[in-house]
Amino acid sequence: MNPLGVHALVWAGSTSREEVELAVRSTKEAGYDLLEFSLHDGLDMDVAHARAELEKAGLQVACSRGLAPDADVSSEDPAVVARGAQLLSSSLEITAGLGGKMFAGALYSAFGKASQPLSDRGRSNVVGVLRDLAAQAAKDDVTLMLEICNRYETNVINTAHDALLLADDIGADNVKIHLDTYHMNIEETDMVRPVLEVGDRLGYVHIGENHRGYLGSGHIDFTGFFHALADIDYTGPITFESFSSAVVAPGLSNDLAIWRNLWSDGMDLAKHAQSYLSNGLAAARHP
Repeated sequence: MNPLGVHALVWAGSTSREEVELAVRSTKEAGYDLLEFSLHDGLDMDVAHARAELEKAGLQVACSRGLAPDADVSSEDPAVVARGAQLLSSSLEITAGLGGKMFAGALYSAFGKASQPLSDRGRSNVVGVLRDLAAQAAKDDVTLMLEICNRYETNVINTAHDALLLADDIGADNVKIHLDTYHMNIEETDMVRPVLEVGDRLGYVHIGENHRGYLGSGHIDFTGFFHALADIDYTGPITFESFSSAVVAPGLSNDLAIWRNLWSDGMDLAKHAQSYLSNGLAAARHP
């Protein structure tokens, strides 16, 4: 029922033509329906080529990104906010150009531990920028997915409840909530109640272990999470996300603190995850 996706960083560290071809080919071989590209280093992607490769393989596509300190829409500096808004707009154009209908991630702030809480003016800037971005996205039938990240990566939204309040203030029908089990494991009280609270406003899901390695080798309660998804009849994408120092993306690897080699064989990792997800979701739907 759910399209299963995989993050491109399981396969490749850049968005060059060669590595896009590798990511598309590997995603198809591993049995997935969707490929997610991070646009942290992807503004120079050959969009027409990537779209042709995705269509040839019959894959859906989603894009994600966060922002940099000099392009942070939660800043109080108008010039910094303007750079962030432009970066989001350009990334949205790439998403639409690829044929994607989902633009996800930490669209609301710079990546990294903040030195202080989010200010009222900073939050107001986030709302204004994302309200405009949602209007732009609606023209291409794209939905914005607000990914909830942990306190060491943002001070804007850290819980599902935070994200719902932000989405309410943006007030656009094409703004949905993006849950990520890695971040939930840090910030939420359990893996069930946030899913139920978000309900039909859930638009995108990242599946990752607490250490971002092989699914099932950590301690996250995926059984409870899968059952919660079944309880709300979630039929949207579920994308496997895992990072290792075996595949390095300039910039993004440092942003995400990918210091350890948690795996070296992306295909083995991805095939294992595809089976783990398929079996777990099927069992939750038919208890």
